[in-house]
Amino acid sequence: MSDLFASAGLSADAPRPLADRLRPTSLAEVVGQEHLTGEGGALTRLLRGRNLGSLILWGPPGTGKTTVARLLARETALHFEQISAIFSGVAELRKVFDAARARRAAGQGTLLFVDEIHRFNRAQLDAFLPVTEDGTVTLVGATTENPSFELNAALLSRARVLVFRALDEAAIEKLLARAEAATGRPLPLDEAARAALLRMADGDGRAALTLAEEIWRSTDADEVLSPEALQELIQRRAPVYDKAQEGHYNLISALHKTIRGSDPDAALYYLCRMLDAGEDRLFIARRLVRAAVEDVGLADPQALAVANAAKEAFDFLGSPEGELALAQATVYLATAPKSNAVYTAWKAATRAAKEHGSLPPPRTILNAPTKLMRKLGYGEGYRYDHDEPEAFSGQDYWPERLGRQRFYTPTERGFERRIAERLDWWEAERARRREEG
Repeated sequence: MSDLFASAGLSADAPRPLADRLRPTSLAEVVGQEHLTGEGGALTRLLRGRNLGSLILWGPPGTGKTTVARLLARETALHFEQISAIFSGVAELRKVFDAARARRAAGQGTLLFVDEIHRFNRAQLDAFLPVTEDGTVTLVGATTENPSFELNAALLSRARVLVFRALDEAAIEKLLARAEAATGRPLPLDEAARAALLRMADGDGRAALTLAEEIWRSTDADEVLSPEALQELIQRRAPVYDKAQEGHYNLISALHKTIRGSDPDAALYYLCRMLDAGEDRLFIARRLVRAAVEDVGLADPQALAVANAAKEAFDFLGSPEGELALAQATVYLATAPKSNAVYTAWKAATRAAKEHGSLPPPRTILNAPTKLMRKLGYGEGYRYDHDEPEAFSGQDYWPERLGRQRFYTPTERGFERRIAERLDWWEAERARRREEG
C-alpha cells in the first residue's frame, strides 16, 4: 500500500498544512468518534473480523472520514485508492476497476475511497454494484449528505452506513493540544479567546487546526489575543449549512416544530441560526405563514395577518432591519394558542372530494338562470339565511348520495372556543327542526 504522503501526491518533506501533518496514524488517535473507534465500536468490531464490507461514512466536514478510510486500508493491508466524485466520471471509474482487478489477480485487495460520493449520479453509482459484489473493491464512500436521500437504494443495500458526529468542544480541545505539542508553541489566546475558538470551529476538526495555524502565522511574539482580537484577526467561519441540502431542511423543520411546541426561545434560536447562515429571508417568511395557518389556525385568526405583515415588513425594510419583523412574528406564533382543526378538516374534505367524485349539490341551492333549469327544480325552496331568525335556515347543503359530513371540529382554545359554541348551537337547531318536521 502507498504511504499517506504518496497517496496525497506529496513527498514526506513537502510543506503541508497542519491538519495534514497531524493526521492520526491509528484509529486510537481519532478523536470525537469513540462510538465507532472505541472498545466495542462498529469500526473496532469490523477490524477484529478482518472483513470490512462496503461502507458509507456519513458526517459533517472535518470529522475524520478520510482519515478513517486511510487507516482502514492500512489495518487490513488493502491497497488504498482515492477518487473524488467531483472530478471522476465513468471512464475514470473503469480504469480504477481494471487496476483493482489486476491487483486482485496478483493477490492484493483494493480499498476504494470515494470522497463526496453523493455527487455521483444514479448511473455512476450503479457502476459500483458489480465490483463490490464480486469483491474487486472494498468500497468506502464519504458523504456530508443524508445517504437515504442522495444514494440509490441498490448501493445502500450493499453497504453499511456509519455516522460520524460533529466534534464536541472536548474533542476540538484535544486537537489543539496535539497541535501545540507538535509545534512546541502554545496558542496565543487568553482563556475566553480559546473558548471562542472552540466554538468557531463549529465541530470541524480540520477547520480548528486551520484556524490555529492562521493564529500562529498572524500574531507577534508575546501577543495574547482576547476574544475580540481573535474575531478581528480571523473573522469567523460561516456555519456549516448548505441551503440546498439537509442542514437547510433540518433547521426549518426545527423552527416550525418549536413554534408548534410553543417554545418562543427555541424558535428564536433556530430562526437566528438560519439568518446567520444566510438563509433566504422570504423562505423563512413563507414557513411562518404556513405555521400560522397549519398550527395556530382559527385559535388566533390574527396569526395569519401577523405572519403576512412580517413578510411585507421585510420586503419593505430589507436586511437587517426587516429581520426583526420575522423575529416578532416567530414569537407571536410560538406564544399563540394552537389549533390544527382547520388543517385536519381540509385534509379530510380533500379525501372526501377525491373519493366520491362529481356528486351534484342539492338542486335547492343551485341558481336557475334559465326556464329549463327552473322547470327542473333548480333553486326551488331555497331559503335566504339572512331573512331567517338568527340568520340561520338550517337547510341541507350536502349531495344526497354523500349525506351530511363533519370535517371541522374546533378546539376549545382561543377564538375557536367561540366557533365551537356557534357550531353546537347550529347543530342543536338543525336537530330541533328535524324533530318538528
